[in-house]
Amino acid sequence: MDSRRIVNFPISPPAAGRHGQAVERIRYFNRHRGEMETEEVYGEGFLRFAYANPLGALPLHGFVKRAAFSRWYGRRMDQPASAARVAPFIRDYGLDPAEFADPPESFASFNEFFFRKLRPGARPVDPEAAAVFPADGRHLGFARASEIDSVFVKGQRFDLGRLLGDDDLAARFADGALVLSRLCPVDYHRFHFPCDGMPGEARLIDGPLYSVSPIALRRRLAYLWENKRMLTRLETGGHGLVLCLEIGATCVGSIRQTFRSGERVNKGDEKGYFAFGGSSTITLFEPGAVTLAGDLLEHSAKQTELYARMGSAMAADSR
Repeated sequence: MDSRRIVNFPISPPAAGRHGQAVERIRYFNRHRGEMETEEVYGEGFLRFAYANPLGALPLHGFVKRAAFSRWYGRRMDQPASAARVAPFIRDYGLDPAEFADPPESFASFNEFFFRKLRPGARPVDPEAAAVFPADGRHLGFARASEIDSVFVKGQRFDLGRLLGDDDLAARFADGALVLSRLCPVDYHRFHFPCDGMPGEARLIDGPLYSVSPIALRRRLAYLWENKRMLTRLETGGHGLVLCLEIGATCVGSIRQTFRSGERVNKGDEKGYFAFGGSSTITLFEPGAVTLAGDLLEHSAKQTELYARMGSAMAADSR
């Protein structure tokens, strides 16, 4: 199929699913390959039942969104028996073990594999960029957070006050750039600092754990500011104050920070990691601090995510 006809669809035209029902495929543009790709969704059947089928509302609100469900699933992924899932997962989703810091057979559980480290040099950090993507994933970028009205589908706007848990801070960043980075279960799940700077304490804003897949978010964007999340202020000097948020999701019961507040960090330094499941980060800049990458803005304007790896250019200096 001609990719030029697909590029306008973050969720591609329906395909036939089981029993003949229409199934919308998730499409994104891969910066590194220069082409549109279709996402292989881990647990897709369950996600579509819970978020797209009216009958899924009962299990969704009854137990799936609750922290206890994610803790239960997380304990399963910590069991030694779960290590048997590692090799099939690598094979089925085409991961490259050469990127791993440790060999696949060394992981004592699936969760240990899931938040694996990568070998030095596997994610080079762009030295020229003012800010780099904080994680591997599918990204949407907006020049002004206050003007966002199309996230996966038209009419969905960010509620910055609820997202940040602080109306005054939201007003300060309302006209600044915002980048939403979505990590799938198949992605490298450590997150990093987008800029050089001095980080403060990570502040927990508690909440439930809904999915952050487009299957869920295209129906209710508010999951992003309802879910459990952590907010860190990064004082960068040349690029002002940058806000770094990590958002939990179903089966991601803990967001683990590995940095030390009050100790200066470099662009690309590790900040922390997510345990099992899909999850997201959000990066916010003050007005006029940076100019987001052209391909990020181009594809986001079409409601199409841009796949890019951690360390590649997210924004240039605009000051």
